[in-house]
Amino acid sequence: MAFWRSGISAATYRRITLLALLALIFIIITGGAVRLTGSGLGCSDWPTCEENQFVPDLEYHAMVEFVNRAITGIVSVAVALAVLGALLRRPRRRDLIGLALGLVAGVAGQVVLGGLVVWYHLSPWLVIAHFLLSMVLVANAVVLHHRAGRPAGSGVPDGDALAGGTRTRTAGNLTRLLVVVAVLAIVTGTLLTGAGPHGGDADVERLQYDIPSLARLHGGAMALCAAVALLLWGGAERGSFRLRRRGQRSARHAGAARAVVLVIGAQAAIGYLQYFTGVPPLLVGIHIAGAAALWTAVLRLHLAVHEAPAR
Repeated sequence: MAFWRSGISAATYRRITLLALLALIFIIITGGAVRLTGSGLGCSDWPTCEENQFVPDLEYHAMVEFVNRAITGIVSVAVALAVLGALLRRPRRRDLIGLALGLVAGVAGQVVLGGLVVWYHLSPWLVIAHFLLSMVLVANAVVLHHRAGRPAGSGVPDGDALAGGTRTRTAGNLTRLLVVVAVLAIVTGTLLTGAGPHGGDADVERLQYDIPSLARLHGGAMALCAAVALLLWGGAERGSFRLRRRGQRSARHAGAARAVVLVIGAQAAIGYLQYFTGVPPLLVGIHIAGAAALWTAVLRLHLAVHEAPAR
């Protein structure tokens, strides 16, 4: 009871939220590994592996699928710690508690979707929904981690009017555009994967889309992402997008924009390489990890631009 009354520091809670964020990104990677190894139906039942058998036999595909399910348990613990930490944090903040509970709701939704994916034999639409919900959870965790490091009441809903100054409206609009285009790139990427060869099982249905056309649409979205990120990076470096408060340059914004540009560059190189080498599973797995990294970087840039200076 004494521990409950004394609580934990804001710095400790921010470390807990980072753990939750990393766990949610990690399970995206391991979930991709299940599909890329053809292990999606390694366990043909859910929540057990097989009917009346919780633990799988020592068979490769079954073990891969079962390990990924076990990692869901680790993610659940990390999310539970985020909720508990929000309750124990001193001072306690309602916004952090709400965001932490959002992670709980998202993980519960993932569990349900995971079961449907198995029951409907890896339907590509359900697999896509599963991945997109994972990205929503990552967004929730990024915002939670960001706010956990900021004073209460330091956010600015409209991104323009700040206490003690004004933020360049152009930068705010560009980051909004970047988020929208990043979503387009992620969605087209999942559709492209749903039409591609790695469905998690040799006999699973695939989306009947023209892969070259989807690839061009996905590549166009990524190119637009790069163009917007380069504008933000250049503007921040020149001081065009700055807080007009004590003449501060946007060093944080420049670093966040640079990170987005570098991740996009790496993703583009991997994407073209996998397209022209027959979509090897290893490169697809790296590309999936890169998608999570890009989404995180874009959100961090958006939050950096739209936050108010601490008072």
